[in-house]
Amino acid sequence: MTGKAASEATGPKETASESASVPITEPSGEVAAPESKEEEQAQEPPEPQDPASQAAAPTAPTAAKPAPPSEDVPSAPLLLTVEDVSSSSVTVSWEPPERLGRLGLQGYVVEICREGASEWVPVNARPMMVTQQTLRNLALGDKFFLRVAALPKDLKGFEPHNLTKPPKIRVPRHLRQTYIRQVGESVNLQIPFQGKPKPQASWTHNGHALDSKRVNIRSGDQDSILFIRSAQRSDSGRYELTVRLEGLEAKAAIDILVIEKPGPPSSIRLLDVWGCNAALEWTPPQDTGNTELLGYTVQKADKKTGQWFTVLERYHPTTCTISHLIVGNSYYFRVFSENLCGLSDSATSTKELAHIRKEDIAAKPKGFIERDFSEAPSFTQPLADHTSTPGYSTQLFCSVRASPKPKIIWMKNKMDLRGDPKYRALSEQGVCTLEIRKPSPFDSGVYTCKAINVLGEASVDCRLEVKGESVLSGDHAMDGTIGDVPFLELDWMPLSTEN
Repeated sequence: MTGKAASEATGPKETASESASVPITEPSGEVAAPESKEEEQAQEPPEPQDPASQAAAPTAPTAAKPAPPSEDVPSAPLLLTVEDVSSSSVTVSWEPPERLGRLGLQGYVVEICREGASEWVPVNARPMMVTQQTLRNLALGDKFFLRVAALPKDLKGFEPHNLTKPPKIRVPRHLRQTYIRQVGESVNLQIPFQGKPKPQASWTHNGHALDSKRVNIRSGDQDSILFIRSAQRSDSGRYELTVRLEGLEAKAAIDILVIEKPGPPSSIRLLDVWGCNAALEWTPPQDTGNTELLGYTVQKADKKTGQWFTVLERYHPTTCTISHLIVGNSYYFRVFSENLCGLSDSATSTKELAHIRKEDIAAKPKGFIERDFSEAPSFTQPLADHTSTPGYSTQLFCSVRASPKPKIIWMKNKMDLRGDPKYRALSEQGVCTLEIRKPSPFDSGVYTCKAINVLGEASVDCRLEVKGESVLSGDHAMDGTIGDVPFLELDWMPLSTEN
């Protein structure tokens, strides 16, 4: 890795400079660690002469416009020196110019020129105020010249060393992934790029030159346009844009996919029909439309109506079972293929009908064992002792379970109450009720409810007490019971016959 470094002034006079080995690279503010000092080569060049003598050198470009007067612009930077050299980087430094000029100093521009070339390419796109620059990612064996210029603040009519910009391509975001178009649609790609002076742009398709009969290219100063009036599937592939400028180049690849609707499935057959179900199988289409399939759409049609109804959409397997078919009907089936463009223009249909037959269903009842629910009476809710007030009707309740339905008998003090209008007996859904209308103390006693059927009988008792004053009064009136039979003991005096 060898080369020379030179220092130039923007005015007509130049000062001494040093030469160094410098490859081409992007500027960097960091300094790389040296790997070998044997690769560093620097030599003192002779004192530079006037600008005309330097312009005559084979690697020095000529100025496009005359430079401003020397008293207005800064003088040339001093002591351009190679500070450090490694296998992949070079660090150079310089001293500020002796004279800044009337316009003042805007910054420094470092330029490189490949050996054998005539154009100087700037390393830093904008002027910088630092006096050191590190060039990285260098390749062994390349030879370059390096120089640094001091730029004045007022650059009107001044172009230091034909300042250029390396080429760079800016691919739009929507073109960074596969660009998909349908057959017959137009393709219009506008790719902006940068470079100064105007770079040369060229296109390739899958590594080959473009067909000028189908593809039109128009390149300007800042972009390149690729246009296809009516895209075909053969236009699919990778298009590569290359922008070249003085030995430098930038590349960008764009993938284009031209698609169309797929063909129908190759074949279809009815595998089996059972109950209300039918099984189908088909083979994929031979033409997928230059893209992947999204699935299949399966439809059915009744022979009577002929109307098609969709059963499955975007179904990926090539076998399916259609269920819930109506008994007694016959069906046709068809299958469409689908991709990003939509369903295939035609479908593949079954040639044979699927008949959903009515099967003879013979009832086979199992032997029924009748359960015997007969049971003797039993009270699930017994009678409860009750206290009542004379003159107010009261009720006694209990519940009984029995099968067959039992006969209910109410008794008071073991005497049957049937036929007595003072009492009303009710029985509904096993609930037995005895209503006593306007009871008196005489109605107090033990009440019994008896349930009787063919399987047996059961009874429950309760005591009713009606509290209140006796209808007879006197010093010797009293009441009570003897056993379960109430009694009333009276004592009275004979009436006087005296007036």
